[in-house]
This record gives sequence, structure tokens and C-alpha cells, in this order.
Amino acid sequence: MSMVVRAERLWFNARMPRQPRARTHRQRPETRFEVSAGGVIYRRTDDGIAFGLISTKGGTRWQLPKGKQEKGETLEVTAAREVAEETGLFGTVQAALDTIDIWFSVNEDGRSVRRQKVVHFYLLEYLRGSTSDHDDEVDDACWVPADEALTRLTFPSERRVAQRALEILTRTDDDARERPASA
Repeated sequence: MSMVVRAERLWFNARMPRQPRARTHRQRPETRFEVSAGGVIYRRTDDGIAFGLISTKGGTRWQLPKGKQEKGETLEVTAAREVAEETGLFGTVQAALDTIDIWFSVNEDGRSVRRQKVVHFYLLEYLRGSTSDHDDEVDDACWVPADEALTRLTFPSERRVAQRALEILTRTDDDARERPASA
């Protein structure tokens, strides 16, 4: 090859724009944000305090009832609705307990989507209802003694929420015992 041809090729290649390289790293999956609310519903019995829990995944996962906030709902209304739907138990919101942040991935239409779910938990006092009236999205709902619930719950973050509920309820009991009866 002559020097002239080689020089022309170098000049031509230098003037041609480079094609961008194909990216070899994976792109981050899309992230979606959702707000949920749930609760620790409790009742007092002669044996102490009991919490309403749900089980999922064939009874292998014990959880607190929770679900997505619907348009126009307050967090408290969402918590009461989700507790009623998932446990069959109706209650009134007594106090805010805690907020937990949950990250997970799902496959949507063949692509991975990350979800960030922020769940606001509330303490609910039992009014009426039966755990046999729970909806089909849970395997079971039942009353569990509060101390046992702290060990039965699958997720540490939900155990902390239940522990907080128990602390509030036992502190309330202690305060009531310390108050003198009015004359």
C-alpha cells in the first residue's frame, strides 16, 4: 500500500465520527414509590393483651395487616380499612406507632421494577368482628398473645412495631394503676 493511500485512510478515519459503544453494564431498574398503612389491633382479655396477626405464603409468614393507601384516604383510614379487610377485625385508631421503609423487586412485563414502600403503622383498639371473616389475600388471621406475637412475627421491623405497641399499652396500664381513684 502506498504512502498516499495510507495517508488518505488516516485522514478519512480521523474525520469520521465514532459510533457510540454499546453499554455493557445493566441499567438500573425503574423505581416506583408507594404509600401503605397498617396496624396493630389489640384487645384486652383476662389473660392479658392479644394482637390480631395474619399469615401468608402458606402459613410460613406471620405479619401485621397493611396495604396501599387509596386516593382520598388519610393514613388512619387506610390503616383501619386494611386491618378490617385482612383480619376481619374492626377497630379505632388510638395512636401512631412507627413508619418503616421496605424495598423489594418485582418482575413486570419481563423487566425488573424496584419498589419502595413506606408503611405507616397505627395502634387500633378492637371494637368488633371475627378473624374468620378475613379476606382471601391472607391464609389465616388470629388473635395471638402479645408476648408470643413478638416472636411469631416474621420480619424484625414489624416485631419492633409490635414491641412499641406493647410498650404503649403496658405504660397506659401502669399509669392507670398509679392514679388514685377520685373521691
